Amino acid sequence: MKQGKFITFEGGEGAGKTTVIEKVEQWLIHSKHDVLRTREPGGIRIAEEIRHVILDVAHTEMDGRTEALLYAAARRQHLVEKVLPAIEQNKLVLCDRFIDSSLAYQGFARGLGMDEVLSINAFAIEGHMPDLTIYFEVDPEIGLSRIQTDNIRELNRLDQEKLDFHYAVREGYEQVKRRYPERIQTIDANQSIEKVTEEVIRVIQAFLSYNNK
Repeated sequence: MKQGKFITFEGGEGAGKTTVIEKVEQWLIHSKHDVLRTREPGGIRIAEEIRHVILDVAHTEMDGRTEALLYAAARRQHLVEKVLPAIEQNKLVLCDRFIDSSLAYQGFARGLGMDEVLSINAFAIEGHMPDLTIYFEVDPEIGLSRIQTDNIRELNRLDQEKLDFHYAVREGYEQVKRRYPERIQTIDANQSIEKVTEEVIRVIQAFLSYNNK
């Protein structure tokens, strides 16, 4: 029985994920794929409300564990309400962030422990891991400089963190990659949006060709 696929996109702040995902979605639609594009935290009403609480720039007092639990709660609702039904309908789901963000940001950069954060999220997702994850590897200084010149992008609480935090996030992603080497494909996101888009499309083409044999 044909089954949909779950593709997630990861990376630090200013990596260009959102822009590239939009371009990839258009390419997939043009290629006659049934696509659902969504994001975390968010994508549905309840999760969008949780997103506002997490990312509000005024919520500087938020505890790291509270942050991790809120992400997991938003993830759970988004997964069961939007992602899984779409996969069951044989859609190709493109999701801006998923469990790997929590492992890198809260597990490693916040110092909560990757295994501890993984256990919270294991409860939330019940084994529903992505089929493919594309990681946008960007130098934190480049990523943050892009944010400062982007008048459209939503500014959030994480953008206010010091540079050391963003370097810790990048190291967290390196550890995540070592945990899941068979699932995660890395793209050099220091390049132009056009070049990154080309490389992402190439990775997805190869993934779909292999899985449609």
